[in-house]
Amino acid sequence: MTYSAKPSTQLPAGMQVFERGWLSSNNTLLIDDNSAVLIDTGYLTHGEQTLALVQHALKGRPLDTIINTHLHSDHCGGNALLQRAYACRTLIPVADAPAVAAWDEQVLTYQATGQQCERFAFDGCIAPGDQLTMAGVNWQVMAAPGHDPHSMILYCASEAILISADALWEHGFGVIFPELVGESGFTEQADVLKLISELDVRLVIPGHGAPFTDVRGALDRANSRLAYLSADNGKHGRNARNALKALIAFLLLDAQKFSLPEVAQHIQGSKLMYAAVQQIGTPVDLLVEQLAGELVSAGAARMEGGRLISAR
Repeated sequence: MTYSAKPSTQLPAGMQVFERGWLSSNNTLLIDDNSAVLIDTGYLTHGEQTLALVQHALKGRPLDTIINTHLHSDHCGGNALLQRAYACRTLIPVADAPAVAAWDEQVLTYQATGQQCERFAFDGCIAPGDQLTMAGVNWQVMAAPGHDPHSMILYCASEAILISADALWEHGFGVIFPELVGESGFTEQADVLKLISELDVRLVIPGHGAPFTDVRGALDRANSRLAYLSADNGKHGRNARNALKALIAFLLLDAQKFSLPEVAQHIQGSKLMYAAVQQIGTPVDLLVEQLAGELVSAGAARMEGGRLISAR
């Protein structure tokens, strides 16, 4: 797993971005005289690396606050470890508070996706319209449903910086999960892309991939991708197929290799993955063979001795 601290010339003083890859989300650290705040904490199995990155950057000062843009496992999997290390407060999207308080792993999608997340506590919430001061500048909290109904993005008008989470990447956006279970997600994603297009943004810090400045190009690619995924209205399962490949690739990044029967077993044990299969309408074993071939063709995996192996 690679990471990098992005050049300070693109960022205001006190702001660092750790680019983590695809198993763990990027982490953004914002430091000023009053506080040190970390936006998103990566995946559980990378927790020690997240802690080491934060400790190195803080140089002995405490981490005061964790803020999660949303609660998918790759964005909050390091929460519990960082809480133990720093006794820091944690702020989560307001709509997720009941599920976290009860630790409902089905609602929080951890059981539904077959992913891991250690239970963590929270001290407060963020909601659309909130104003936060981090790294000495003001940030506005905005709703960003689509990929996740409760997701937030953070916008700094004075620096023209957007922390976009999985609402916008340089080449796309996160899986539109609500559509897998018959809920609306395409319309919400389109609305979020429109919202971003109306902001003055010079730099986007995405949930995955390097920060980028070609915001118009990214929005054009995202809108084109969204049009493709939503054009069939689920009849050909484009979004479902994309979701399955993304979820299988994620599992591979964690475990590194699976036999095809093991992949099929994961799918049948995952509510969201099996919902995607039902939308596609192809038998699981045949579909796994097809998806494995597509992941290999895309360079995300390779086949050796009947096992699908991560290429990352």
